[in-house]
Amino acid sequence: MSKTEAPEEQSEQSGLDAAGAQLSTAPKEDAPNLPSLGVIGWFRWFWRQLTSMRVALILLLLLSLGAIPGSLIPQNNVDELKVQDFMDRHSTLGPLYDKLQLFDVYSSVWFSAIYILLFVSLIGCIVPRTWQFVGQLRGRPPGAPKKLTRLPAYTTWRTEAEPEQVHEAALAVLKQRRFRAHTAAGSVAAEKGYLREAGNLMFHIALIVMLIAFAAGQLFKSEGGKLITEGDGFANTLSQYDDFKSGSLFDTEELAPFSFKLDDFEGTYEKSGPNRGTPRTYRANVTYSEGVDGPEKKKSIEVNKPLEIDGSKVYLIGHGYAPTVTVRDSKGEVVYRNSVPLLPIDQNGTATGAIKVLDGYKNKSGKKEQLGFNAFFVPTFAGEGKGQMFSQFPAPDFPVLALSAYHGSLGVDSGVPQNVYQLDTRKMTKFKDSRGELFKKRLLPGETMKLPGGQGSITFEKDIKEWATFQISQEPGSLWALVGAVAAIAGLAGSLFIQRRRVWVRAVRGADGVTVVEMAGLGRSESAKLPEELADLAARLHDEAPSAPEPNHAPEAETVSGSDPDAVPAEGAEK
Repeated sequence: MSKTEAPEEQSEQSGLDAAGAQLSTAPKEDAPNLPSLGVIGWFRWFWRQLTSMRVALILLLLLSLGAIPGSLIPQNNVDELKVQDFMDRHSTLGPLYDKLQLFDVYSSVWFSAIYILLFVSLIGCIVPRTWQFVGQLRGRPPGAPKKLTRLPAYTTWRTEAEPEQVHEAALAVLKQRRFRAHTAAGSVAAEKGYLREAGNLMFHIALIVMLIAFAAGQLFKSEGGKLITEGDGFANTLSQYDDFKSGSLFDTEELAPFSFKLDDFEGTYEKSGPNRGTPRTYRANVTYSEGVDGPEKKKSIEVNKPLEIDGSKVYLIGHGYAPTVTVRDSKGEVVYRNSVPLLPIDQNGTATGAIKVLDGYKNKSGKKEQLGFNAFFVPTFAGEGKGQMFSQFPAPDFPVLALSAYHGSLGVDSGVPQNVYQLDTRKMTKFKDSRGELFKKRLLPGETMKLPGGQGSITFEKDIKEWATFQISQEPGSLWALVGAVAAIAGLAGSLFIQRRRVWVRAVRGADGVTVVEMAGLGRSESAKLPEELADLAARLHDEAPSAPEPNHAPEAETVSGSDPDAVPAEGAEK
């Protein structure tokens, strides 16, 4: 600093140094023994850090990253069989993933901790900002800075109108453009763009609504699956489900009382071209009733068009075939007749499963036995010698059923759960053909496979039924989650595209008796539209207070764009 500087500048520099010392985070060498924060001090420090926007964004990022394993790794709440298969195939990663709770990501301790911390952080961010925003709405725009020429957008002209007339006209023009304007300290101050902060608050509040909705959905939801063959029905009770999952706070007594029956399934497919086999019609026609004795109604359930009943949604999620078979014993008596659902293994409807005859069968010697058949079904067979036993098209144009036969004990009485679509042959004996090999045969509709030694027969009936799988869900928070998502997008759009800006108009009578009008604008962020908007406002005000004639024919108005890095607005104004 030069020794010739004025005392005022030295005093100002000293004040700045003192302020800088107060704001500095550098350790003080002359104060080595600083007092400890204490429990309350540390709690306040932790709360400030947690409720800062920086930490909220970090937690939101961690929540997004934490959800990735839930999408890539099998989850117990979705498919326990896939989890067990993963554990069997990965002897090292499986136990490690299990310890890290990666098979139960969304109910894990670490994911719940991030979830709760983000929830608290957002609330801590929003509450003070909400009060601050309310105070801004109740307040008035600050007065004009002393030097309007230093603001990013500026224009001036001389007029013969009185300063009071200019201020009144400026108030009218600004209010007409939806500015909040008032007269302050010999100038007009106006502000616009409060919806920017409102959009910011809406976005954060919407995030909280979404978090609450997702939490409620996980705690109170129920979800179950059911496979139904044409002609069969379903009642919404726990015993009717093939599989059922629910949240920890869900009560099974809260299941909505309704029932429905699958009348028929309609499926048509593209027959040619690159999209051959693509479904064109894919719907399940059902008859349903609400309550215990409600009237019957008809409804077609399609993909993404569920049946909605009393807060529950019934989705169509799968389809397949159920060939009808008739089994007879050695005396020709019918011991089994049923349509057996088989599970598809490809997009063309190739399906596999098991046919189990538990009761009623007696072998040739009169001893009771159980029968089992491994079944392989193709709705459209290519033909003998034209390919393997795989379907060529999803529709039942040329259905073929391949069977292999066993007799003995199916093991259903052992107490160990069995897969109804797989045959346990450990306690069973093969039916053998003349060469001593497993007895098997391909059947067309209406054909019969006679078991060796006159042990009975199985007939592939012409009645081929279709089945559909349904997912019945109760998700109490889904509507609020949707509302929160829409509000978050709207709030984010408002906070990004709405610009908050201030405009000042000052009219002062000069020494020559002519009024000098100054207009300036300032935005919260750099915007190329601010000079354009100020020019439009100035043009409107110029119509009310036109330029005074000048003998030197100087330009009527001068517009300055761009900001001066040394510009310092007056107290209360934003830069």
